[in-house]
Amino acid sequence: MHKSRSATMKDVAQCSGFSTATISRVLNDDPKVKKETRTSVLNCMEKLGYTVNPIARSLKTSRTHTIGIIAPEFQNDFFMAVAEGIEDYLRGKGYFSFICNSRESSAEEEALIRMLIEKQVDGMIIIPADCQNGDHLHILQDLDIPFVLVDRLVAGIPADAVLTDNFRGSFEAVERCILDGAGKIAFIGGKMALTSAGERYEGYIAAMKKYGKPIDQSILKYGDMHIESGYKLMGELVESMPDIAYVFIINLFMRIGAEKYLVEHGVSMNIRIAAFDESSISSLFTHSWITVRQPLAGIGQQSARLLLRRIRKEDLPFPQVYRETPVIVTYRGM
Repeated sequence: MHKSRSATMKDVAQCSGFSTATISRVLNDDPKVKKETRTSVLNCMEKLGYTVNPIARSLKTSRTHTIGIIAPEFQNDFFMAVAEGIEDYLRGKGYFSFICNSRESSAEEEALIRMLIEKQVDGMIIIPADCQNGDHLHILQDLDIPFVLVDRLVAGIPADAVLTDNFRGSFEAVERCILDGAGKIAFIGGKMALTSAGERYEGYIAAMKKYGKPIDQSILKYGDMHIESGYKLMGELVESMPDIAYVFIINLFMRIGAEKYLVEHGVSMNIRIAAFDESSISSLFTHSWITVRQPLAGIGQQSARLLLRRIRKEDLPFPQVYRETPVIVTYRGM
């Protein structure tokens, strides 16, 4: 059977009316290319089914047009949604990615970094497993391999990063509880050494102080960010404070655990939970009131955009730290 010929750069040039040199500049994401030109060329590539040969391209440019993505776990909706945002942006720029799971281990993270270096990736996007132990990141700095941190900063490691404005999100959520008439607002937090957990705690404290609310250490609970932890800590709160009415929780998994405890023990519907992270089932939670929605796709796209700018060696001050603005979502008209 005759095999149809794959589309070439000359085909794209003929379709779009631009020279092969212009097509090449589009493929290499040259910022000097006009938006209208880029759109026309990309439309022709899609129409013709044109694909780049990554091996031939790397021989010409000394780049592989591949990116490494390292996340601490795959079961977390946040990490996977961010990774999807990264991939969507990269594919539109002709890049492909390796997605790896460090299993919340710095040692595993280091092993993955070394593996990705052997794969000759052009750069990496890393959600760190540990915010205190980042010595292995010096490997990337020593080899001048660009990388961007997502969601978490690492002590002692100056680096480009993209995060949510955690302080603002928790402050606004707790403020809504206070303005709704809350007296005491219990707190369920996570590993305080993690950037996101620490900043969300600080937002909670700042809102309480602004409105002169007492900060009762007995209703501040700290867990490990997982479902079982949220379940256990909600149980402790209910047992020690039967009239609890408002609880602020810093992530989705512990919120799920807390909701599970309340449902299984038939606890009053009057408890209102405000928490970080939205999922497709957030509105179904029995006690759900407020969710702090993170712009997951935006975080992924921003981190990918920043990394490609570093790969292209654009004149950009270092480090760049972006904080994306979260949105407060209220359920059931409470």
